[in-house]
Amino acid sequence: MDATPELLILTVNGEALSFPAGLTVAGLVTALALDIRKVAVELNREIVPRSTYAQVTLTSGDSLEIVHFIGGG
Repeated sequence: MDATPELLILTVNGEALSFPAGLTVAGLVTALALDIRKVAVELNREIVPRSTYAQVTLTSGDSLEIVHFIGGG
C-alpha cells in the first residue's frame, strides 16, 4: 500500500504549485504567507467571497489568481 499523501497541483498566478490534498482557499492563503485580510482570490475565473475562504475546498487542476493589497502612501 502506498502511504504517499495525495497532492494537489494548482496554478497560482500562472505558476504550477503542489500542496497537500484537502486544502481550502484559507489554507492556501496561509501556506503562501499572505494576510487573509489583504487578499482577493479568483478561483477558476470567479471571485471567491472572503467569508467563504475556509469552506471552499480546492481540487487538483484549479486555477487561482491572488491579488495582495499593500497599503502605503
